[in-house]
Amino acid sequence: MAREFGRNARVSSQMQKELSLILQRDIDDSRLGFITINEVEVTKDLAVAKVYVTVLNVDEQGKKANVKLLNELAPVIRHQLAKRMRLRHISELRFHYDDSFDTGMRVSELLSGLDKSPDPAQDECGEG
Repeated sequence: MAREFGRNARVSSQMQKELSLILQRDIDDSRLGFITINEVEVTKDLAVAKVYVTVLNVDEQGKKANVKLLNELAPVIRHQLAKRMRLRHISELRFHYDDSFDTGMRVSELLSGLDKSPDPAQDECGEG
């Protein structure tokens, strides 16, 4: 019988919590913006962890710069993660920007725009 919540899921969940604490408390780099860890996907052998992040209040160039900086700081962050997690081997960290938040905001704007636009069918009925 397969487990519902396997080791990969437990490791990625714990890694997400620890990474958010590390970025909040231990990494003191003024170039980093307000970063949120959305998801961590760990390979089956736990060798590589894809870390999906969102950076708030920056433009497209700022998002790319923050992800690049996180990938440059990955060895330092990985070292801090190794101190906090009880694993024999810590995954290699690869940071990626998660654009699902931006997509959700864009959809929300489009939907709210539908409510404000006049309905052409009502205009035709009201004039006649």
